[in-house]
Amino acid sequence: MMILRGIPASPGVAIGRTFLFDTRRIIVPTKKIREDAIPKEIARFEKALIKTRAEIIGIQKKITKEMGSNHAEIFNAHLLVLEDRMLIEEVIGRMKKDRKCVEHIFAKVLDKYINVFSKMNDEYLKERISDVDDVGKRILKNLLGAKEKSLSELKQRVIVVAYDISPSDTATMHKKNVMGFVTDIGGRTSHTAIMAKSLEIPAVVGLEKATTSIKAGDMLIIDGNEGIAIVNPDKATLKKYQTRQQQFVNFEKILVTLKDKPAETLDGHRIEISANIELPEEIDSLIAHGAEGVGLYRTEYFYMNRRGLPSENEQFEAYKKVVTRLSGRPVIVRTLDLGGDKFLSQLEVPREMNPFLGWRAIRFCLARPDIFKVQLRAILRASAFGDIKLMFPMISGVGELKQAIVVLNEAKKELRLRKVKFNEKIGVGAMIEIPSAAITCDLLAKEVDFFSIGTNDLIQYSLAIDRVNEKIAYLYKPTHPAVLRLIKNIIDAGHKEKIWVGMCGEMAGEPGFGLILLGLGLDEFSMSSSAVPEIKYIIRNVKFEDAKAVAEKALSLPTSEEVEDFVNRRLDELVPKLKKIRKSSKG
Repeated sequence: MMILRGIPASPGVAIGRTFLFDTRRIIVPTKKIREDAIPKEIARFEKALIKTRAEIIGIQKKITKEMGSNHAEIFNAHLLVLEDRMLIEEVIGRMKKDRKCVEHIFAKVLDKYINVFSKMNDEYLKERISDVDDVGKRILKNLLGAKEKSLSELKQRVIVVAYDISPSDTATMHKKNVMGFVTDIGGRTSHTAIMAKSLEIPAVVGLEKATTSIKAGDMLIIDGNEGIAIVNPDKATLKKYQTRQQQFVNFEKILVTLKDKPAETLDGHRIEISANIELPEEIDSLIAHGAEGVGLYRTEYFYMNRRGLPSENEQFEAYKKVVTRLSGRPVIVRTLDLGGDKFLSQLEVPREMNPFLGWRAIRFCLARPDIFKVQLRAILRASAFGDIKLMFPMISGVGELKQAIVVLNEAKKELRLRKVKFNEKIGVGAMIEIPSAAITCDLLAKEVDFFSIGTNDLIQYSLAIDRVNEKIAYLYKPTHPAVLRLIKNIIDAGHKEKIWVGMCGEMAGEPGFGLILLGLGLDEFSMSSSAVPEIKYIIRNVKFEDAKAVAEKALSLPTSEEVEDFVNRRLDELVPKLKKIRKSSKG
Protein backbone atom coordinates (compact mmCIF):
# COMPACT_ATOMS: atom_id res chain seq x y z
CA MET A 1 0.00 0.00 0.00
CA MET A 2 1.27 3.47 -0.87
CA ILE A 3 -0.16 6.90 0.02
CA LEU A 4 0.39 9.90 -2.27
CA ARG A 5 -0.50 13.44 -1.17
CA GLY A 6 -1.52 16.23 -3.51
CA ILE A 7 -4.00 19.11 -3.83
CA PRO A 8 -7.74 18.54 -3.40
CA ALA A 9 -9.43 19.71 -6.60
CA SER A 10 -12.96 18.30 -6.44
CA PRO A 11 -14.59 16.73 -3.35
CA GLY A 12 -15.71 13.16 -2.78
CA VAL A 13 -14.27 9.65 -2.50
CA ALA A 14 -13.71 7.36 -5.49
CA ILE A 15 -12.59 3.72 -5.39
CA GLY A 16 -11.73 1.71 -8.48
CA ARG A 17 -9.20 0.41 -10.99
CA THR A 18 -6.86 2.79 -12.74
CA PHE A 19 -6.57 3.77 -16.37
CA LEU A 20 -3.26 5.41 -17.37
CA PHE A 21 -3.90 8.22 -19.79
CA ASP A 22 -0.54 9.34 -21.17
CA THR A 23 -0.75 11.96 -23.90
CA ARG A 24 2.85 13.13 -23.49
CA ARG A 25 4.72 10.46 -25.39
CA ILE A 26 4.95 11.68 -28.96
CA ILE A 27 8.05 10.52 -30.81
CA VAL A 28 9.14 13.33 -33.11
CA PRO A 29 11.63 12.49 -35.88
CA THR A 30 14.69 14.63 -36.60
CA LYS A 31 14.94 14.76 -40.38
CA LYS A 32 17.03 17.14 -42.46
CA ILE A 33 15.34 18.77 -45.44
CA ARG A 34 16.59 20.49 -48.58
CA GLU A 35 15.93 24.14 -49.25
CA ASP A 36 13.49 23.36 -52.07
CA ALA A 37 11.41 21.25 -49.60
CA ILE A 38 10.71 24.21 -47.30
CA PRO A 39 7.50 25.38 -49.11
CA LYS A 40 6.11 21.85 -48.84
CA GLU A 41 6.90 21.75 -45.10
CA ILE A 42 5.22 25.13 -44.59
CA ALA A 43 2.14 23.82 -46.39
CA ARG A 44 2.10 20.73 -44.12
CA PHE A 45 2.34 23.02 -41.10
CA GLU A 46 -0.55 25.19 -42.30
CA LYS A 47 -2.66 22.10 -43.02
CA ALA A 48 -2.01 20.78 -39.49
CA LEU A 49 -3.01 24.17 -38.00
CA ILE A 50 -6.26 24.17 -39.99
CA LYS A 51 -7.08 20.60 -38.97
CA THR A 52 -6.32 21.33 -35.32
CA ARG A 53 -8.56 24.41 -35.41
CA ALA A 54 -11.41 22.33 -36.82
CA GLU A 55 -10.95 19.74 -34.04
CA ILE A 56 -11.05 22.38 -31.30
CA ILE A 57 -14.13 24.07 -32.76
CA GLY A 58 -15.78 20.62 -32.84
CA ILE A 59 -15.01 20.14 -29.16
CA GLN A 60 -16.37 23.63 -28.41
CA LYS A 61 -19.69 22.76 -30.06
CA LYS A 62 -19.90 19.52 -28.08
CA ILE A 63 -19.24 21.32 -24.78
CA THR A 64 -21.69 24.12 -25.58
CA LYS A 65 -24.38 21.50 -26.10
CA GLU A 66 -23.55 19.38 -23.03
CA MET A 67 -22.18 21.86 -20.46
CA GLY A 68 -22.94 25.40 -21.63
CA SER A 69 -21.18 28.14 -23.55
CA ASN A 70 -19.06 29.39 -20.64
CA HIS A 71 -17.25 26.05 -20.38
CA ALA A 72 -16.80 26.07 -24.14
CA GLU A 73 -15.10 29.47 -23.99
CA ILE A 74 -12.16 27.79 -22.26
CA PHE A 75 -11.11 26.62 -25.71
CA ASN A 76 -10.83 30.17 -27.02
CA ALA A 77 -7.38 30.15 -25.41
CA HIS A 78 -6.48 27.14 -27.56
CA LEU A 79 -7.59 28.98 -30.68
CA LEU A 80 -5.47 31.98 -29.67
CA VAL A 81 -2.40 29.73 -29.54
CA LEU A 82 -3.15 28.54 -33.08
CA GLU A 83 -3.26 32.15 -34.29
CA ASP A 84 -0.12 33.33 -32.47
CA ARG A 85 1.88 34.88 -35.32
CA MET A 86 5.03 35.06 -33.20
CA LEU A 87 4.98 31.29 -32.65
CA ILE A 88 4.15 30.51 -36.29
CA GLU A 89 6.81 32.83 -37.67
CA GLU A 90 9.41 31.47 -35.25
CA VAL A 91 8.70 27.92 -36.47
CA ILE A 92 9.01 28.92 -40.12
CA GLY A 93 12.12 31.03 -39.48
CA ARG A 94 13.93 28.29 -37.55
CA MET A 95 12.96 25.70 -40.13
CA LYS A 96 14.52 27.81 -42.91
CA LYS A 97 17.64 28.32 -40.81
CA ASP A 98 18.12 24.77 -39.43
CA ARG A 99 16.82 22.90 -42.51
CA LYS A 100 14.97 20.28 -40.44
CA CYS A 101 11.43 18.91 -40.75
CA VAL A 102 8.61 21.06 -39.42
CA GLU A 103 7.51 18.66 -36.64
CA HIS A 104 11.02 18.69 -35.14
CA ILE A 105 11.23 22.49 -35.27
CA PHE A 106 7.70 22.92 -33.91
CA ALA A 107 8.45 20.55 -30.99
CA LYS A 108 11.54 22.62 -30.11
CA VAL A 109 9.64 25.93 -30.24
CA LEU A 110 6.80 24.40 -28.19
CA ASP A 111 9.27 23.29 -25.50
CA LYS A 112 10.73 26.79 -25.40
CA TYR A 113 7.30 28.38 -24.82
CA ILE A 114 6.43 25.87 -22.09
CA ASN A 115 9.75 26.45 -20.32
CA VAL A 116 9.19 30.21 -20.33
CA PHE A 117 5.73 29.81 -18.75
CA SER A 118 6.97 27.23 -16.21
CA LYS A 119 9.53 29.69 -14.81
CA MET A 120 6.85 32.29 -14.01
CA ASN A 121 5.90 30.45 -10.78
CA ASP A 122 2.25 31.46 -10.49
CA GLU A 123 -0.94 29.44 -10.81
CA TYR A 124 -2.59 31.08 -13.80
CA LEU A 125 0.51 30.91 -15.98
CA LYS A 126 0.87 27.23 -15.07
CA GLU A 127 -2.68 26.77 -16.33
CA ARG A 128 -1.59 28.40 -19.61
CA ILE A 129 1.10 25.71 -19.89
CA SER A 130 -1.73 23.19 -20.17
CA ASP A 131 -3.37 25.22 -22.96
CA VAL A 132 -0.15 25.60 -24.95
CA ASP A 133 0.84 21.97 -24.37
CA ASP A 134 -2.59 20.65 -25.31
CA VAL A 135 -2.73 22.58 -28.58
CA GLY A 136 0.91 21.78 -29.33
CA LYS A 137 0.37 18.04 -29.00
CA ARG A 138 -2.68 18.21 -31.25
CA ILE A 139 -0.65 20.00 -33.92
CA LEU A 140 2.19 17.46 -33.61
CA LYS A 141 -0.21 14.53 -33.88
CA ASN A 142 -1.75 16.04 -37.00
CA LEU A 143 1.70 16.61 -38.51
CA LEU A 144 2.65 13.01 -37.74
CA GLY A 145 -0.71 11.49 -38.65
CA ALA A 146 -0.98 10.01 -35.16
CA LYS A 147 -4.35 8.76 -33.83
CA GLU A 148 -5.86 10.96 -31.13
CA LYS A 149 -6.61 9.29 -27.79
CA SER A 150 -9.94 10.12 -26.23
CA LEU A 151 -11.43 9.47 -22.81
CA SER A 152 -14.82 9.24 -24.51
CA GLU A 153 -13.80 5.77 -25.72
CA LEU A 154 -13.66 4.24 -22.23
CA LYS A 155 -15.87 1.16 -21.95
CA GLN A 156 -15.75 0.59 -18.20
CA ARG A 157 -15.72 2.63 -14.98
CA VAL A 158 -12.19 3.68 -14.03
CA ILE A 159 -10.13 6.26 -12.19
CA VAL A 160 -7.99 8.16 -14.69
CA VAL A 161 -4.29 8.70 -13.87
CA ALA A 162 -2.43 11.27 -15.97
CA TYR A 163 0.47 13.68 -15.93
CA ASP A 164 -2.13 16.32 -16.68
CA ILE A 165 -5.64 16.29 -18.13
CA SER A 166 -6.16 19.09 -20.58
CA PRO A 167 -9.47 20.93 -20.83
CA SER A 168 -10.24 19.16 -24.09
CA ASP A 169 -9.50 15.76 -22.51
CA THR A 170 -11.74 16.58 -19.56
CA ALA A 171 -14.44 17.74 -21.93
CA THR A 172 -14.58 14.37 -23.69
CA MET A 173 -14.77 12.23 -20.57
CA HIS A 174 -18.13 10.77 -19.62
CA LYS A 175 -19.07 10.87 -15.97
CA LYS A 176 -20.60 7.40 -16.21
CA ASN A 177 -17.21 5.80 -16.94
CA VAL A 178 -14.83 8.18 -15.14
CA MET A 179 -15.24 7.87 -11.37
CA GLY A 180 -12.49 10.39 -10.67
CA PHE A 181 -8.97 11.35 -11.69
CA VAL A 182 -5.52 12.16 -10.36
CA THR A 183 -2.73 14.14 -12.03
CA ASP A 184 0.95 14.86 -11.46
CA ILE A 185 0.53 18.61 -11.92
CA GLY A 186 -2.21 21.22 -11.57
CA GLY A 187 -3.79 23.53 -9.02
CA ARG A 188 -7.11 24.30 -7.35
CA THR A 189 -7.95 27.02 -9.88
CA SER A 190 -7.03 25.20 -13.08
CA HIS A 191 -9.63 24.72 -15.81
CA THR A 192 -9.43 20.98 -15.16
CA ALA A 193 -10.36 21.45 -11.50
CA ILE A 194 -13.27 23.73 -12.42
CA MET A 195 -14.63 21.20 -14.91
CA ALA A 196 -14.16 18.32 -12.43
CA LYS A 197 -16.37 20.18 -9.97
CA SER A 198 -18.92 20.80 -12.70
CA LEU A 199 -18.94 17.08 -13.49
CA GLU A 200 -19.09 16.39 -9.72
CA ILE A 201 -16.38 13.75 -9.78
CA PRO A 202 -13.60 13.52 -7.15
CA ALA A 203 -10.19 14.75 -8.27
CA VAL A 204 -6.73 15.18 -6.76
CA VAL A 205 -4.06 17.16 -8.63
CA GLY A 206 -0.41 18.02 -8.03
CA LEU A 207 0.57 14.51 -6.88
CA GLU A 208 3.92 14.89 -8.72
CA LYS A 209 4.65 11.15 -9.05
CA ALA A 210 1.25 9.63 -9.82
CA THR A 211 2.15 8.42 -13.32
CA THR A 212 5.44 6.89 -12.18
CA SER A 213 4.05 5.32 -9.00
CA ILE A 214 0.72 3.97 -10.24
CA LYS A 215 0.36 1.19 -12.81
CA ALA A 216 -2.56 0.46 -15.12
CA GLY A 217 -5.13 -1.70 -13.35
CA ASP A 218 -4.00 -0.84 -9.81
CA MET A 219 -6.70 -0.50 -7.20
CA LEU A 220 -6.87 3.16 -6.21
CA ILE A 221 -8.68 5.22 -3.60
CA ILE A 222 -8.82 8.97 -4.10
CA ASP A 223 -10.05 11.37 -1.46
CA GLY A 224 -10.89 14.65 -3.18
CA ASN A 225 -11.58 16.35 0.14
CA GLU A 226 -8.12 15.79 1.59
CA GLY A 227 -6.04 15.47 -1.60
CA ILE A 228 -4.97 11.87 -0.96
CA ALA A 229 -4.48 8.89 -3.30
CA ILE A 230 -3.99 5.40 -1.83
CA VAL A 231 -2.47 2.85 -4.22
CA ASN A 232 -3.36 -0.86 -3.78
CA PRO A 233 -4.89 -0.42 -0.31
CA ASP A 234 -5.00 -3.32 2.13
CA LYS A 235 -8.36 -4.85 3.02
CA ALA A 236 -8.78 -2.78 6.18
CA THR A 237 -8.09 0.51 4.39
CA LEU A 238 -10.35 -0.43 1.49
CA LYS A 239 -13.17 -1.28 3.86
CA LYS A 240 -12.63 1.96 5.80
CA TYR A 241 -12.88 4.10 2.67
CA GLN A 242 -15.87 2.19 1.35
CA THR A 243 -17.58 3.08 4.62
CA ARG A 244 -16.43 6.70 4.31
CA GLN A 245 -17.68 6.85 0.76
CA GLN A 246 -21.16 5.75 1.82
CA GLN A 247 -21.12 7.97 4.90
CA PHE A 248 -20.12 10.93 2.76
CA VAL A 249 -23.13 10.28 0.53
CA ASN A 250 -25.38 9.89 3.59
CA PHE A 251 -23.99 13.06 5.16
CA GLU A 252 -24.72 15.04 2.00
CA LYS A 253 -28.27 13.72 2.06
CA ILE A 254 -28.64 14.89 5.66
CA LEU A 255 -27.23 18.31 4.83
CA VAL A 256 -29.55 18.72 1.85
CA THR A 257 -32.41 18.83 4.34
CA LEU A 258 -30.96 22.13 5.59
CA LYS A 259 -31.11 23.66 2.10
CA ASP A 260 -34.04 25.98 2.76
CA LYS A 261 -33.34 26.62 6.44
CA PRO A 262 -31.60 29.75 7.69
CA ALA A 263 -28.04 29.83 9.03
CA GLU A 264 -29.11 30.68 12.55
CA THR A 265 -27.47 29.72 15.85
CA LEU A 266 -29.31 27.95 18.66
CA ASP A 267 -29.68 31.28 20.48
CA GLY A 268 -31.09 33.13 17.45
CA HIS A 269 -28.06 34.86 15.89
CA ARG A 270 -28.57 35.05 12.11
CA ILE A 271 -25.73 34.72 9.58
CA GLU A 272 -25.86 34.93 5.78
CA ILE A 273 -24.27 32.04 3.87
CA SER A 274 -23.30 32.77 0.25
CA ALA A 275 -21.24 31.08 -2.44
CA ASN A 276 -18.31 32.10 -4.62
CA ILE A 277 -18.79 31.57 -8.35
CA GLU A 278 -16.78 32.01 -11.54
CA LEU A 279 -19.36 30.79 -14.04
CA PRO A 280 -23.13 31.32 -14.32
CA GLU A 281 -23.57 27.54 -14.64
CA GLU A 282 -22.58 27.22 -10.97
CA ILE A 283 -25.83 28.84 -9.83
CA ASP A 284 -27.71 25.52 -9.91
CA SER A 285 -25.13 24.03 -7.54
CA LEU A 286 -25.32 27.13 -5.33
CA ILE A 287 -29.09 26.76 -4.96
CA ALA A 288 -28.92 22.99 -4.47
CA HIS A 289 -26.44 23.38 -1.61
CA GLY A 290 -28.51 26.01 0.19
CA ALA A 291 -26.49 29.19 -0.37
CA GLU A 292 -28.49 32.38 0.07
CA GLY A 293 -26.78 34.32 -2.69
CA VAL A 294 -23.47 35.04 -4.39
CA GLY A 295 -20.86 36.54 -2.08
CA LEU A 296 -18.21 36.73 -4.78
CA TYR A 297 -18.72 36.69 -8.53
CA ARG A 298 -15.23 36.57 -10.04
CA THR A 299 -15.82 38.46 -13.26
CA GLU A 300 -12.28 38.22 -14.66
CA TYR A 301 -13.01 34.67 -15.87
CA PHE A 302 -15.56 36.23 -18.21
CA TYR A 303 -12.74 38.24 -19.80
CA MET A 304 -10.14 35.51 -20.18
CA ASN A 305 -9.68 32.80 -22.81
CA ARG A 306 -11.24 34.85 -25.57
CA ARG A 307 -10.03 36.87 -28.56
CA GLY A 308 -11.38 40.27 -27.62
CA LEU A 309 -12.75 42.23 -24.71
CA PRO A 310 -16.41 41.62 -23.86
CA SER A 311 -18.71 44.46 -24.86
CA GLU A 312 -20.95 46.31 -22.41
CA ASN A 313 -24.04 44.53 -23.74
CA GLU A 314 -22.41 41.12 -23.55
CA GLN A 315 -21.41 41.72 -19.93
CA PHE A 316 -24.81 43.17 -19.07
CA GLU A 317 -26.55 40.05 -20.38
CA ALA A 318 -24.22 37.81 -18.37
CA TYR A 319 -24.72 39.70 -15.10
CA LYS A 320 -28.45 40.02 -15.72
CA LYS A 321 -28.67 36.26 -16.28
CA VAL A 322 -27.07 35.58 -12.90
CA VAL A 323 -29.18 38.02 -10.92
CA THR A 324 -32.51 37.07 -12.52
CA ARG A 325 -31.75 33.36 -12.11
CA LEU A 326 -31.33 33.97 -8.38
CA SER A 327 -34.76 35.62 -8.09
CA GLY A 328 -34.02 38.38 -5.61
CA ARG A 329 -31.09 36.78 -3.79
CA PRO A 330 -28.09 39.10 -3.39
CA VAL A 331 -25.23 38.98 -5.87
CA ILE A 332 -21.91 40.68 -5.12
CA VAL A 333 -19.97 41.33 -8.30
CA ARG A 334 -16.25 41.89 -7.86
CA THR A 335 -14.85 44.23 -10.46
CA LEU A 336 -11.95 43.02 -12.56
CA ASP A 337 -9.13 41.40 -10.61
CA LEU A 338 -6.81 41.01 -13.58
CA GLY A 339 -3.05 40.76 -13.17
CA GLY A 340 -1.14 38.63 -10.69
CA ASP A 341 -2.03 35.11 -11.85
CA LYS A 342 -4.74 36.24 -14.30
CA PHE A 343 -4.09 38.22 -17.45
CA LEU A 344 -5.63 39.17 -20.76
CA SER A 345 -3.62 37.81 -23.67
CA GLN A 346 -4.90 40.55 -26.00
CA LEU A 347 -3.45 43.33 -23.81
CA GLU A 348 0.23 44.16 -23.71
CA VAL A 349 0.64 43.81 -19.96
CA PRO A 350 4.30 44.08 -18.95
CA ARG A 351 5.92 41.00 -17.44
CA GLU A 352 6.64 41.67 -13.78
CA MET A 353 9.03 40.13 -11.25
CA ASN A 354 6.35 40.19 -8.53
CA PRO A 355 3.01 40.07 -10.36
CA PHE A 356 0.93 39.62 -7.18
CA LEU A 357 2.35 42.93 -5.92
CA GLY A 358 2.22 44.66 -9.27
CA TRP A 359 -0.13 46.17 -11.83
CA ARG A 360 -3.30 44.28 -11.02
CA ALA A 361 -6.92 44.52 -9.86
CA ILE A 362 -8.02 48.08 -8.98
CA ARG A 363 -4.60 49.45 -10.05
CA PHE A 364 -5.11 48.03 -13.52
CA CYS A 365 -8.71 49.29 -13.68
CA LEU A 366 -7.83 52.84 -12.61
CA ALA A 367 -5.05 52.90 -15.23
CA ARG A 368 -7.48 51.64 -17.90
CA PRO A 369 -10.79 53.48 -17.27
CA ASP A 370 -11.82 52.63 -20.84
CA ILE A 371 -12.05 48.96 -19.82
CA PHE A 372 -13.19 49.66 -16.26
CA LYS A 373 -16.15 51.88 -17.14
CA VAL A 374 -17.53 49.39 -19.66
CA GLN A 375 -17.76 46.82 -16.86
CA LEU A 376 -19.18 49.30 -14.35
CA ARG A 377 -21.93 50.36 -16.77
CA ALA A 378 -22.82 46.71 -17.40
CA ILE A 379 -23.04 45.97 -13.66
CA LEU A 380 -25.11 49.09 -13.05
CA ARG A 381 -27.55 48.19 -15.84
CA ALA A 382 -27.96 44.68 -14.40
CA SER A 383 -28.74 46.22 -10.98
CA ALA A 384 -32.14 47.23 -12.36
CA PHE A 385 -33.10 43.54 -12.47
CA GLY A 386 -32.16 42.35 -8.99
CA ASP A 387 -30.12 42.77 -5.82
CA ILE A 388 -26.66 43.43 -7.25
CA LYS A 389 -23.86 44.97 -5.22
CA LEU A 390 -20.36 45.69 -6.49
CA MET A 391 -17.03 45.64 -4.73
CA PHE A 392 -13.55 46.79 -5.60
CA PRO A 393 -10.59 44.38 -5.14
CA MET A 394 -7.13 45.07 -3.76
CA ILE A 395 -7.95 48.44 -2.23
CA SER A 396 -4.87 49.70 -0.35
CA GLY A 397 -6.30 52.90 1.16
CA VAL A 398 -8.94 55.63 1.11
CA GLY A 399 -7.35 57.55 -1.77
CA GLU A 400 -7.52 54.56 -4.11
CA LEU A 401 -11.08 53.78 -3.04
CA LYS A 402 -12.20 57.35 -3.72
CA GLN A 403 -10.65 57.22 -7.20
CA ALA A 404 -12.65 54.07 -7.96
CA ILE A 405 -15.86 55.70 -6.73
CA VAL A 406 -15.18 58.70 -8.99
CA VAL A 407 -15.04 56.38 -12.02
CA LEU A 408 -18.22 54.65 -10.81
CA ASN A 409 -19.99 58.01 -10.59
CA GLU A 410 -18.83 58.85 -14.13
CA ALA A 411 -20.34 55.55 -15.33
CA LYS A 412 -23.60 56.42 -13.58
CA LYS A 413 -23.65 59.85 -15.24
CA GLU A 414 -23.12 58.30 -18.67
CA LEU A 415 -26.07 55.95 -18.14
CA ARG A 416 -28.28 58.81 -17.01
CA LEU A 417 -27.44 60.70 -20.21
CA ARG A 418 -28.43 57.58 -22.14
CA LYS A 419 -31.62 57.37 -20.02
CA VAL A 420 -30.75 53.82 -18.99
CA LYS A 421 -32.26 52.54 -15.74
CA PHE A 422 -30.09 51.29 -12.88
CA ASN A 423 -30.21 51.14 -9.09
CA GLU A 424 -29.09 54.61 -7.99
CA LYS A 425 -28.45 53.25 -4.48
CA ILE A 426 -26.43 50.20 -5.53
CA GLY A 427 -24.36 48.86 -2.62
CA VAL A 428 -20.62 49.47 -2.94
CA GLY A 429 -18.04 47.50 -0.98
CA ALA A 430 -14.30 47.08 -0.64
CA MET A 431 -12.34 43.85 -0.46
CA ILE A 432 -9.99 43.97 2.49
CA GLU A 433 -7.05 41.85 1.41
CA ILE A 434 -4.03 44.13 1.82
CA PRO A 435 -2.51 44.77 5.27
CA SER A 436 -2.64 48.55 4.75
CA ALA A 437 -6.41 48.29 4.19
CA ALA A 438 -6.82 46.05 7.24
CA ILE A 439 -4.93 48.53 9.40
CA THR A 440 -6.84 51.58 8.09
CA CYS A 441 -10.22 49.88 7.77
CA ASP A 442 -11.73 52.33 10.26
CA LEU A 443 -11.20 55.03 7.62
CA LEU A 444 -12.35 52.86 4.71
CA ALA A 445 -15.53 51.89 6.55
CA LYS A 446 -16.74 55.50 6.30
CA GLU A 447 -16.69 55.31 2.48
CA VAL A 448 -18.50 52.02 1.66
CA ASP A 449 -21.61 49.98 2.42
CA PHE A 450 -19.80 46.74 3.29
CA PHE A 451 -16.47 44.95 3.57
CA SER A 452 -15.58 41.52 2.22
CA ILE A 453 -12.39 40.04 3.64
CA GLY A 454 -10.23 38.30 1.04
CA THR A 455 -8.22 36.01 3.29
CA ASN A 456 -6.33 34.23 0.49
CA ASP A 457 -4.29 37.35 -0.23
CA LEU A 458 -4.53 38.92 3.22
CA ILE A 459 -2.79 35.90 4.75
CA GLN A 460 -0.24 35.77 1.93
CA TYR A 461 0.69 39.43 2.24
CA SER A 462 0.59 39.59 6.05
CA LEU A 463 2.82 36.56 6.58
CA ALA A 464 5.06 37.13 3.51
CA ILE A 465 4.11 33.67 2.23
CA ASP A 466 3.81 32.76 -1.44
CA ARG A 467 0.83 30.43 -1.12
CA VAL A 468 1.64 28.59 -4.35
CA ASN A 469 5.25 27.86 -3.32
CA GLU A 470 5.27 24.28 -2.04
CA LYS A 471 8.53 24.85 -0.12
CA ILE A 472 6.92 27.30 2.30
CA ALA A 473 3.27 26.23 2.08
CA TYR A 474 3.48 24.93 5.65
CA LEU A 475 3.83 28.55 6.86
CA TYR A 476 0.51 29.61 5.30
CA LYS A 477 -1.58 29.69 8.48
CA PRO A 478 -5.07 31.26 8.59
CA THR A 479 -5.00 30.90 12.40
CA HIS A 480 -1.77 32.84 12.85
CA PRO A 481 -2.38 35.31 15.74
CA ALA A 482 -1.55 38.24 13.43
CA VAL A 483 -4.20 37.14 10.91
CA LEU A 484 -6.86 36.64 13.58
CA ARG A 485 -6.16 40.08 15.04
CA LEU A 486 -6.40 41.70 11.63
CA ILE A 487 -9.75 40.00 10.99
CA LYS A 488 -11.09 41.12 14.38
CA ASN A 489 -9.95 44.67 13.65
CA ILE A 490 -11.74 44.66 10.28
CA ILE A 491 -15.01 43.30 11.71
CA ASP A 492 -14.98 45.69 14.67
CA ALA A 493 -14.23 48.71 12.45
CA GLY A 494 -17.05 47.80 10.08
CA HIS A 495 -19.57 47.36 12.87
CA LYS A 496 -18.55 50.65 14.47
CA GLU A 497 -19.56 52.39 11.24
CA LYS A 498 -22.70 50.22 11.04
CA ILE A 499 -21.71 48.36 7.86
CA TRP A 500 -21.80 44.58 7.51
CA VAL A 501 -18.65 42.52 7.08
CA GLY A 502 -18.34 39.34 5.02
CA MET A 503 -15.54 37.01 3.99
CA CYS A 504 -15.01 35.45 0.57
CA GLY A 505 -11.64 33.77 1.16
CA GLU A 506 -11.15 30.01 1.53
CA MET A 507 -10.99 30.41 5.31
CA ALA A 508 -14.77 31.00 5.43
CA GLY A 509 -15.47 27.45 4.24
CA GLU A 510 -13.36 25.62 6.85
CA PRO A 511 -15.41 24.21 9.78
CA GLY A 512 -12.97 25.01 12.62
CA PHE A 513 -12.15 28.44 11.25
CA GLY A 514 -15.86 29.07 10.72
CA LEU A 515 -16.44 28.68 14.46
CA ILE A 516 -13.87 31.41 15.19
CA LEU A 517 -15.28 33.72 12.50
CA LEU A 518 -18.78 33.28 13.84
CA GLY A 519 -17.53 34.24 17.30
CA LEU A 520 -15.66 37.27 15.94
CA GLY A 521 -18.97 38.58 14.62
CA LEU A 522 -18.61 37.98 10.87
CA ASP A 523 -21.96 38.75 9.23
CA GLU A 524 -21.63 36.87 5.93
CA PHE A 525 -19.68 33.77 4.94
CA SER A 526 -19.03 33.11 1.24
CA MET A 527 -17.38 29.91 0.01
CA SER A 528 -17.50 27.18 -2.63
CA SER A 529 -21.03 25.79 -2.96
CA SER A 530 -20.02 22.34 -1.75
CA ALA A 531 -18.76 23.78 1.57
CA VAL A 532 -22.05 25.57 2.35
CA PRO A 533 -24.02 22.67 3.95
CA GLU A 534 -21.38 21.81 6.55
CA ILE A 535 -20.84 25.44 7.64
CA LYS A 536 -24.61 25.90 7.87
CA TYR A 537 -24.88 22.70 9.91
CA ILE A 538 -22.29 24.00 12.40
CA ILE A 539 -23.92 27.41 12.74
CA ARG A 540 -27.33 25.83 13.36
CA ASN A 541 -25.91 23.58 16.10
CA VAL A 542 -23.96 26.04 18.25
CA LYS A 543 -24.79 29.02 20.43
CA PHE A 544 -23.44 32.40 19.39
CA GLU A 545 -22.32 33.01 22.98
CA ASP A 546 -20.24 29.81 22.90
CA ALA A 547 -18.68 30.82 19.55
CA LYS A 548 -17.76 34.23 21.02
CA ALA A 549 -16.01 32.50 23.92
CA VAL A 550 -14.09 30.31 21.46
CA ALA A 551 -12.97 33.35 19.46
CA GLU A 552 -11.91 35.23 22.59
CA LYS A 553 -9.78 32.31 23.76
CA ALA A 554 -8.30 31.78 20.27
CA LEU A 555 -7.17 35.42 20.19
CA SER A 556 -5.20 34.88 23.40
CA LEU A 557 -3.21 31.88 22.14
CA PRO A 558 0.36 32.52 20.92
CA THR A 559 0.67 30.07 17.99
CA SER A 560 -1.47 28.91 15.08
CA GLU A 561 -0.98 25.27 16.12
CA GLU A 562 -2.44 25.96 19.56
CA VAL A 563 -5.35 27.84 18.01
CA GLU A 564 -6.17 24.96 15.65
CA ASP A 565 -5.93 22.31 18.36
CA PHE A 566 -8.16 24.32 20.68
CA VAL A 567 -10.76 25.19 18.04
CA ASN A 568 -11.04 21.64 16.70
CA ARG A 569 -11.42 20.30 20.23
CA ARG A 570 -14.16 22.82 21.04
CA LEU A 571 -15.92 22.09 17.74
CA ASP A 572 -16.07 18.40 18.68
CA GLU A 573 -17.48 19.33 22.09
CA LEU A 574 -20.03 21.85 20.83
CA VAL A 575 -21.20 19.82 17.81
CA PRO A 576 -20.56 16.20 18.88
CA LYS A 577 -22.64 14.72 16.05
CA LEU A 578 -20.32 16.35 13.53
CA LYS A 579 -17.16 14.67 14.80
CA LYS A 580 -17.93 11.24 13.38
CA ILE A 581 -19.43 12.71 10.22
CA ARG A 582 -16.37 14.91 9.56
CA LYS A 583 -13.98 12.02 9.98
CA SER A 584 -15.97 9.78 7.67
CA SER A 585 -16.60 12.38 4.98
CA LYS A 586 -13.29 14.25 5.09
CA GLY A 587 -10.99 11.30 5.69
